[in-house]
Amino acid sequence: AGVKDYKLTYYTPEYKTKDTDILAAFRVTPQPGVPPEEAGAAVAAESS
Repeated sequence: AGVKDYKLTYYTPEYKTKDTDILAAFRVTPQPGVPPEEAGAAVAAESS
């Protein structure tokens, strides 16, 4: 109850980068049954 998917908060596919943004790349392998967007958003949540 009251728990949101990580991707609802940390996954914004339409985001446009700015010249002042600092970018980092992570390789994520989701566990079976976990959508890639959710796994990536979970990593973003932990690294923010």
